[in-house]
Amino acid sequence: MKLPISQTRISQRRFVNLLGEFKGQLTLAVILQVIVVACTVAVPWIIGDVVDMIDEGTTRDVVIWYLGIIIALLIFQSVVNFFSEYVSRVLSEKVFARLRAKLVRGVLSIPQSTIESAGTGDLLGRTTTDIENVRFVVNQGISQFITAVLTVILTYGFAFAASWQLAIVSMILLPVVGVALKRYLVHATPAYRTMNAQWARLNGYVSETTEQARTIDAFSMSGPRNAGYDREVNGMILIERYAAYLRTWLVALMNSMLSIPTLFVVLVGAWLYQYDLVTLGAITTVAFYTVDLQEPLYELSFWIDSMQTVNVSLGRIFGIEDVEPDRHPTGEKPRGESIVSRNVSFSYREGIEVLHDVSLDIKPGETLAIVGPSGAGKSTFGRLIAGVHTPGSGELTVGGVPLVNLNEAELHRHVALVSQEHHMFVGTIRSNLLLAAPEATEAQLWEALDAVEASSWVNALENGIDTEVGSGRTRLNPGQEQQLALARIVLLDPHTLVLDEATSMMDPTAARSLERSLAKVMHGRTVIAIAHRLYTAHDADRVAVMVDGQIAELGTHDELVELGGEYASLWKTWQAE
Repeated sequence: MKLPISQTRISQRRFVNLLGEFKGQLTLAVILQVIVVACTVAVPWIIGDVVDMIDEGTTRDVVIWYLGIIIALLIFQSVVNFFSEYVSRVLSEKVFARLRAKLVRGVLSIPQSTIESAGTGDLLGRTTTDIENVRFVVNQGISQFITAVLTVILTYGFAFAASWQLAIVSMILLPVVGVALKRYLVHATPAYRTMNAQWARLNGYVSETTEQARTIDAFSMSGPRNAGYDREVNGMILIERYAAYLRTWLVALMNSMLSIPTLFVVLVGAWLYQYDLVTLGAITTVAFYTVDLQEPLYELSFWIDSMQTVNVSLGRIFGIEDVEPDRHPTGEKPRGESIVSRNVSFSYREGIEVLHDVSLDIKPGETLAIVGPSGAGKSTFGRLIAGVHTPGSGELTVGGVPLVNLNEAELHRHVALVSQEHHMFVGTIRSNLLLAAPEATEAQLWEALDAVEASSWVNALENGIDTEVGSGRTRLNPGQEQQLALARIVLLDPHTLVLDEATSMMDPTAARSLERSLAKVMHGRTVIAIAHRLYTAHDADRVAVMVDGQIAELGTHDELVELGGEYASLWKTWQAE
């Protein structure tokens, strides 16, 4: 399964709506650009008038006067252009910041199950390569595109006012350019779409290789991984080369098509002049306009080309908003703390069930251990209870309300997952804790730290709770990071915890300390422990034995050992080891 891509028309409409949030600044930017362009196109008009006056025998003082007007216009244009660029760049930064914020909010709202199914490469590509493509065009393209469009419109308008015959001549090759540009876009758009998808695959491959470097070294997999990297890079080179060929073809065509009209204007103008159909000034003005049009028309072709990349990137960015939610909140509030599973089935791939008709009543306040052989579905069932995945069929409820009817914030106030994985975000320890409870007071933060036996070492840090942690900041050991993760659980204060062997990856010393912290967090709560080590099951109130995606046995440790079934076999094997 891949993350969706929004249709071009829809993503363009969404981007226009985003621009509409800044109507005032956009209007000001356009007005300033109109003034700048008007000053630009006024200069050739004045020069044409001067040529006509010289042809008719004007005085030197009049010519100098008009030259002074041109100089004043150019100075005024420079001043207005400065403010125009400033307003446009500020506007583009605000638009890009809003777009990036929408992307982050969208990414955070994607169901975890969707991310796991789609893989990280696609998402990584959308948040890096695609957002960078849009950043370039938004930061520079808004002002330049507006300027180019206004310049073309006003220049042709002034050209028709000077001489409609020569203006038509100056436009003679525009249909050819339009047809060529249309044919280019037919090939360029799919190329850019493929290129962005290939960048996503390459980014995902590099990310997976970097994250699993130790495993790759341990199993001597560097050769195959390097070969795979070369394959992805070669694929990137091929599509980039094809896109570069298309751009080169477009640039060569534009250069030739945009330079020829000037020659036509001069030749046709000379022929019309002998019949007194145009003046020398008109020929001069339109010739200047034709030369001046080369840059804005080329700019338009460049930004139209760039917009193909942006259209693809916007489709991938706004596609995040089209991800189907895995829950549909109804506003119902759970009545009580009981968790009930009724005939729950689940598949990672269609047609291949991992869980089959699992039914289980979890009593409030009890500790339930879920055990079984590897691949039996223990962790999958635990993640369903924690709301990470949604059942394919059947129903999971908390307090009588189906989990899919609760929004994530409400769900996590009732059930939270504590896994082997933990993460410290770049920022202070305080900001990391406030992720769980933004309104928490200073006293509540320290109470949470004290509850997991972390207050002493946090207080010993140079800046205490305001110490910067995360990538490139103060380095915490895995046990400390997990303690802070547990402190977030304390602040979140759910009544049910799903433990997926939170201490199994720790060294024995750190694990013992962390287990004490975990025990304090577990006190007074319902605990569902995914047990890979059976002493967890020995201490639990009840044990559920999963085999092939179903609950095969359910009871206390002593009852199941006496039963002599699957659990007794597992217990005997584990003791022997």
